[in-house]
Amino acid sequence: MEKQTGEMMATSDWLNLRGWIEGLVGWSMDNVHDTLPSDDLDLSVTISLPRGIWPEDIVLGPVVNLQSGFAEMQPSLEAFFSSTMICTVVFTTLMLTILPIPYIERKFIGRLMDRIGATTTLRSLWIGESGATAGEWWKQLPFGMGAPIGWLNRTLNSIWGNDHELETVSRVNNRGYHGYWFLLPGFFQAFADFTKFAGKEHIVPKEADKTVYEVAPVIIISTTILVFAFIPFGPHFYVSNAELSAVFMMAIFGVAPLGVFFAGWASNNKYTLIGGMRSAAQLTAYEIPLLITVLGVCVISGSFNVIEIVDFQIEESNVWNLFMMPLGAALFFITMIAEVERIPFDMPEAEAELVEGWWTEYGGLRWGFMFMAEYMRCYAACLLFALFFLGGWEVPFQGTLESLPVLGGPLEFLLSLVPGIALILLKAWALFFVFVWIRASLHRVRTDQILEFGWQWLLPLSIVNLAIAMFLRVWVWDDGWGLIAPVIMILTGVLGLVILVVDEDKEALETMRRPYSTYALSKAYPGSHRDEKIEELQSQFSSYSAAKAASNPPGSEKEVGS
Repeated sequence: MEKQTGEMMATSDWLNLRGWIEGLVGWSMDNVHDTLPSDDLDLSVTISLPRGIWPEDIVLGPVVNLQSGFAEMQPSLEAFFSSTMICTVVFTTLMLTILPIPYIERKFIGRLMDRIGATTTLRSLWIGESGATAGEWWKQLPFGMGAPIGWLNRTLNSIWGNDHELETVSRVNNRGYHGYWFLLPGFFQAFADFTKFAGKEHIVPKEADKTVYEVAPVIIISTTILVFAFIPFGPHFYVSNAELSAVFMMAIFGVAPLGVFFAGWASNNKYTLIGGMRSAAQLTAYEIPLLITVLGVCVISGSFNVIEIVDFQIEESNVWNLFMMPLGAALFFITMIAEVERIPFDMPEAEAELVEGWWTEYGGLRWGFMFMAEYMRCYAACLLFALFFLGGWEVPFQGTLESLPVLGGPLEFLLSLVPGIALILLKAWALFFVFVWIRASLHRVRTDQILEFGWQWLLPLSIVNLAIAMFLRVWVWDDGWGLIAPVIMILTGVLGLVILVVDEDKEALETMRRPYSTYALSKAYPGSHRDEKIEELQSQFSSYSAAKAASNPPGSEKEVGS
C-alpha cells in the first residue's frame, strides 16, 4: 500500500476510482470549454422609435461569452457528473458482489445439512431439468428471428449436452448441475427466483391500510441501499466520505425497523402485527448495544469517519481492533445478527408460528425486494465488521510480512498489486460463512429470552466495552499500542471465552431459564431424574381430574351440538 502525506497518514492503492472518474470528467469539461467560441456573441437587438414616442434607442438581448459562462458553471457540472458516475459504478459493484451471498447461503447450508443445495445452473437453459424443456420455442418467433437462438442451443448441447454413446451416461448427465463445476450450479438460481417474483401479481389485502402498506417496503429498501453510500469498498472506492460517516450510517441503519413495524401493522393481519411488534421490540433492545459498541470503535480509533477508522488500524496502530477490542467484536457481531433478524434471533419471522412474520401479506416484486434488502443488510453487517475490526483492505499481518528481511520487498510489491476491494470482499464473504454456520448450528430463541439477553447482558457489556475503549485511548495509547497491550487484551478475551464455555449457572439450569432450556413435565429420554415439585403437581392434577370425572358421570351433560 502506498502512503499519502497529509494531516494524517492515509492508505491508498492503484484502483483510484474517484481519481479516474474525476479526471475523466474534468478532461471532458475542459474540452467542451475549449470547443466553445471565445469571442463575445452579440444577441442584442436595437429598436429605434420616432423621437416623439421614445427619445432613445431600445436595446434588447444580451452580449454573451459562451466560454466564460461555461467556466462559471463548470465546477458544478463536474461535481454533478462525477457524483452520478461514481454512484453508478459503486451501486453496480454492490449488486454484482452481493450475488455470491445467496449462493453461499444455499450451497453452504445445504452442505452442512448433508444436501446438495441449489442446483439451477446455466446448463439448465439448454438441457432442461430431468428431460423437461420448453421445446423448440424459438421456431415460433416471426421473421426467422429464432434461427440464431436455435443454432446457439444446438451448439451448447453439442459441447455441454447430455448426448453420449452410452445410454447410461446420457441418463446420468440429464441433470443441469452434473459434470461442469465452472458453470456454478446454484449461482444463477437467484436470477430465476427474481424472475418468478417479478412475474407475480401484486395483491393488496382488502382491509389493509393501503398507503402505509405501499410505503413500508419503500422505507425498508431505500434506507438499506442508502447505508452503502457510506461503506467504502476501498481507499478510493466509495460514494461519500462524510466526516461523521459512522454516525450517519448507524442512524440510517436504524430507520428500517420503522418500515418493518409499518408493514406488519398496515397488513391488518394478526400474524403480521405480532411479527411487527416482535421486530420493533427486538431491534430496539439490540440497537442500543450496537450503537454503544460502534461508539467504542470510534473512541479507540479517534474518529467517526469509517475510512479513518480503517487507516488507524493499518497506519497508526498497526493492530486490528479485533485484537484490542475482542469484547466489542463479539458484541458487534451478535447485535448485527439480531439486527438483520437471522437465526437464532429471527422470531419476528418465525414461519412455524407466524406464517412468514411481518411480511406474510406481501408477494411478488415487493416481497422479492424486501427479501433482497434482508440479504443486503447481512452484507452490510459483514462489510462493517471487516472495516471496524479486521483492518478493512489490509492483508492479515501485512506490516509484519512487509518488514521481513528477505521476503519483505517482494511481498510488498505483490500485495500492492491486490486492490483493496478484493481484500474487503473476501473478508465479508468469509464472515457470511459464519452467519450461515450459526444458522445451521442454533435454533430460535424465545422472544422474551431474546429481549432479556439484549437488555440484561448485551447493554451492560457494551457500556463496559466503551469504558475499556476510553481507558485504552486515554491512558494506554502513546502513538502506538506497543506489544504488551494487544497481548493482554487477546489473553483477556480468550480467558473470558473459556469462562463462558465452562461456567455453569446451576440455578439457571435447575429453573431452565437459559435460552435453550426445554420445558417438559415428562422428559423424552429414559432414566431422567424426576423433580418432586413436578411429581406433586402431576399428582394434584390427577386427583382433580378423577374428582371432576366422578362428579360429572357420562350423559349428565348435553353432547356438543345437540
